[in-house]
Amino acid sequence: MSEPAHFIKTFVTHLDAALGKLKPNAKLTQLQRFWLGFCLTGMLLTNSVCWAKFERASLGDYKIAALSWMFREAKVAWNHLLLASVTLVLERHGITEGVLVLDESDRARSKRTKRIHKVHKQKHKASGGYVNGQTIVLLLLVTQSVTVPVGFAFYMPDPALTVWAKENKRLKKQGMTKKDRPVMPARNSAYPTKTQLAVRLLEAFKDAHGDIKSKAVLADALYGERVFMDEAARLFDGTQVISQLRENQNIGYKGKNRNLKDYFNITNPGVAVTLRVRGGKDVKATLSSARLKVAAHGKNA
Repeated sequence: MSEPAHFIKTFVTHLDAALGKLKPNAKLTQLQRFWLGFCLTGMLLTNSVCWAKFERASLGDYKIAALSWMFREAKVAWNHLLLASVTLVLERHGITEGVLVLDESDRARSKRTKRIHKVHKQKHKASGGYVNGQTIVLLLLVTQSVTVPVGFAFYMPDPALTVWAKENKRLKKQGMTKKDRPVMPARNSAYPTKTQLAVRLLEAFKDAHGDIKSKAVLADALYGERVFMDEAARLFDGTQVISQLRENQNIGYKGKNRNLKDYFNITNPGVAVTLRVRGGKDVKATLSSARLKVAAHGKNA
């Protein structure tokens, strides 16, 4: 690998043109275009983002120090670069509408890693222990033909709240009453919640890709808060916002509040069906539907 692949050179050229439309003074220099094309080629060939692997793939023509220096020191408008690349992909595939999906991903790094951005202690599901890692909130645009990542943000829990929660749990286990336990500290604005980050991602997508029609906004139970759902609906002119409910939530049924789990296990257990998902794969599922009022949201579901 001595230079970027031909089709990647073409992509970077078009990307630079799109970047110039977004922010004229943010266009890439010739050296930056070559470096970006080389890195994209390296990612394609090695299936990783690793300077050492890029150096080996180039048989030593490009050194780790030089490659990483460009990444750290080059004056590249990274935020605009992401917006321009997403715009280019959407235009290339003729995408005009889709469903926005929010999710998060925990990426384990190392038990002793401290220098990586927003790294924090995480539960390691595979081993049952703990590891340092990063949590990334993702915004995806799902269309009939392709799924495109259109935004991301790093999440990190507020360290002060983490310390308080640990101590509060310890004192509660000892039987100390709530009035005698330390008061929960105010959240530091430097550590926004996942829900706040999700709203920011939706706002950024709306600002940058306002011509893309959002058919719905999907999110799991973590984002099933009234504030988030109201804000997401407002951003996209009343578009339906769909969130997973937790099994212990209450729903209104025939004028009475009932537990969600009990309702779908006893009153409305559903029927077994076979569904075909995108790609042609058949999956077995239990299908049940009802129009109910969710107590926490104050809205019908």
